[in-house]
Amino acid sequence: MILLGLFLACWLLSLLSFTHILSLAGSLPLALYPYYSVAVALGWAFGMLYMQRTRGFKDPQLRRPFLFIYYLGPPAILVLLRAMAPVAYQRAAPLVPLWAFGVFSILFLVPVTMKFSGGKNTD
Repeated sequence: MILLGLFLACWLLSLLSFTHILSLAGSLPLALYPYYSVAVALGWAFGMLYMQRTRGFKDPQLRRPFLFIYYLGPPAILVLLRAMAPVAYQRAAPLVPLWAFGVFSILFLVPVTMKFSGGKNTD
């Protein structure tokens, strides 16, 4: 529930920034390489966390709420970080959040789609 609150707060701040109610531009001059590094780290970490949290669930219906939270929540951090970039950075590369979501998605899906043996001997 703590992560859900964090993600909702990030989405809310991003929405307020997008509607120009709250000005965040320029408060964090993050270049593109560190920004994509954050996307990589979030994708990998939350993919692993999703697998860890849903490891014992046999029914796929029980996994869906966790997938919703762990897949659509962390991009809020990416959107918020991009909203905090200087306006010149945002205008120079407007599709960066979309590409970062792609990077996040690929690295989220790596642990989700891999079949782990769970410590059992497969010989």
